[in-house]
Amino acid sequence: MKIKNILLLVFSILICLAAGFIGSFFTSSAIPEWYSSLNKPFFNPPNWVFAPVWTILYVLMGISLYFILVTKKQKIKRLTLFFFFIQLLLNTLWSILFFGLKNPVIAFVEILFLWGFILLTIIYTYKISRISSYLLIPYILWVSFAGILNISIILLN
Repeated sequence: MKIKNILLLVFSILICLAAGFIGSFFTSSAIPEWYSSLNKPFFNPPNWVFAPVWTILYVLMGISLYFILVTKKQKIKRLTLFFFFIQLLLNTLWSILFFGLKNPVIAFVEILFLWGFILLTIIYTYKISRISSYLLIPYILWVSFAGILNISIILLN
């Protein structure tokens, strides 16, 4: 792999990690007070699970982004990048809505849009690189689980 490609790979991963970092500003301050006071379902993971899982998912997303950026399939590349960055923006926005604004209802509506854009990203990324789309499957599964947690918290509170 050329140095130029390695730098692009690192940059792609850092973009995704930055989205998570921004979201963590809203998350970390709300956990000890607001989030810990909520009734949560029995299947809610311990708080320490979320940071490593999200870090892994952001790295996988970054690698997927790299494959999109290096494709020679220019026609589909632009639309795929659009879907990718919309879902990344929605990913960060969910943390702001749920933890920052402490509004699980609006966050749940937003996570439905997030899920849809992740699916579109997977579909379009598949046309560029199967590996790239496969890297996003753990992400959509985790967001599906997060959606179930989100609606459960709404119902329990």
